[in-house]
Amino acid sequence: MSVHPTVIIEDGVQLGDGCVIHPHAIIKSHTVLGAGVVVHPFAVIGGDPQYLKFDPATVSGVRIGDGSVVREHVTINRSIHADKATVVGARCFLMANAHVGHDCVVADDVVLANNVMLAGHVEIGAFTFVGGGAGIHQFCRLGEGVMVGGLARITQDVAPFLMVAERDEVPGFNLVGLKRRKFSREAIREIKDCYAHVFAGGDPREAAAARLGEGVQTNEARRFLEFFAAGKRGFARPSGAARTADDDAR
Repeated sequence: MSVHPTVIIEDGVQLGDGCVIHPHAIIKSHTVLGAGVVVHPFAVIGGDPQYLKFDPATVSGVRIGDGSVVREHVTINRSIHADKATVVGARCFLMANAHVGHDCVVADDVVLANNVMLAGHVEIGAFTFVGGGAGIHQFCRLGEGVMVGGLARITQDVAPFLMVAERDEVPGFNLVGLKRRKFSREAIREIKDCYAHVFAGGDPREAAAARLGEGVQTNEARRFLEFFAAGKRGFARPSGAARTADDDAR
C-alpha cells in the first residue's frame, strides 16, 4: 500500500491491499476501497451528496471494487440513505473530472471518460463505456455493454449492447463491443433479432420483450430482453432509419 503524506483519510475508511493514494486525494468516512485501487490527486471519494434535503449526520458511504482507477479531480458522492453506499465495481476506470452522484451503482469493467456526469441513482451495466462530457439523468439505467457517445444527453434507459448518442438517439447495437468480448455468433444473431423485434412496430417495449423471452436460446439475448421489465424513465429507441436498416439486415 502507498499513501502520500498529503492525503486526507477520515475515520472509518477501509483500504484494501495494494491501494495507491496519490497526493492531495481526499477519502471521506465510511469509504471502502478494494485491493489495488488507485486514486489520483485531488479526487474526493465519499463526499456529501448534492441533495438539498440531505442530513450530513446520515451515516453512509462509497464502495469501490478491486483494481479500479480514479483519476484526477473525480468526485464520488456518498449515499443519501443511512447504511447505504454509492457503488463502483471492480476494474473500472474513471477518467479526470468524472462525477458519480449519490446512490449510483456502477458495475464492473466500466469506463467513464473525462467530464462524464452521473446524476443520483444512475445504474451502469458491466463493460459499458461512457464518452467524454456525457450527462446521464437521475434514475436512468444503462445496460451492460452500452457505448455512449461523447457529449451525449441521456434521459431514458438504454438497453444492453446498444450504442447511444446525442439526446437518447440509438444508431444501432454495439457490434464491435460484442465481438471484442468474444460473444458467439449465435448470441450476436439472437441479440440482433431481439433488437429488431423489440423496436419494431407500435407495441410497448416491455410487452414485445416479454413475448420474445421464452423463445431465446442464449443468456446474452435473455439479458437484453429482461432489461425491459424494469425502469422508471422509458427506453431510448432507434430512429426510423436505424430501425429499417436492422429490419432489412435480418
